Amino acid sequence: MGKIVTLGEIMLRLSPDGYNRFSQTKQFNAFYGGSEANVSASLATFGKETSYVTKLPDNPIAQCAINELRKYGVDTRDIVRGGNRMGLYFCENGESQRPAKLVYDRKDSAIATAKRNDFNWDKIFKDAEWFHFSGITPALSPECAQITLDAVKAAKKHGLTVSVDLNYRENLWGVEEFSKSMLNLLQYCDVSYGSIEEVEMTIASNGAKDV
Repeated sequence: MGKIVTLGEIMLRLSPDGYNRFSQTKQFNAFYGGSEANVSASLATFGKETSYVTKLPDNPIAQCAINELRKYGVDTRDIVRGGNRMGLYFCENGESQRPAKLVYDRKDSAIATAKRNDFNWDKIFKDAEWFHFSGITPALSPECAQITLDAVKAAKKHGLTVSVDLNYRENLWGVEEFSKSMLNLLQYCDVSYGSIEEVEMTIASNGAKDV
């Protein structure tokens, strides 16, 4: 099997030690990850050739995220450098009946402010067999929605299998916008998956009967 390419946003996660609350901690542990980055890293540990595509600022913190991907064997050569910041979120681990608590700080991240001409899809998809993305990426900005559409169109032109994790995030966009965008992208996908609720949202808002 050829290279598996994923597109998305990798973020810095800051978490208190153990099960401490935000209000209890004096220090935070740093982790790097994101839906598509996790897919690339996981597949790489199974011996698959993977390549991760995103845009990150040219600073030492973003370089740490790239180094983390490289540690698992992920190809990072097609990561674009630029923009002012990488996405950040804080995660308070849940315990027993207390759920985890998340606080996002990702507005105007490098990938959210990326432009279509940042990515050369013909180059990125050379020697690739599979392209994977999620519903998070097109939700980041109207330009990211178009970048994702460019990617799936180019992937099909190059004969790649295309997969999508619907992955609806209500803090990024509404159901109607999600549904319209995902139906537009799904016509280029060979494999799609998500919860029953996500599938119903995709269909219902546009009066579709099938996807």
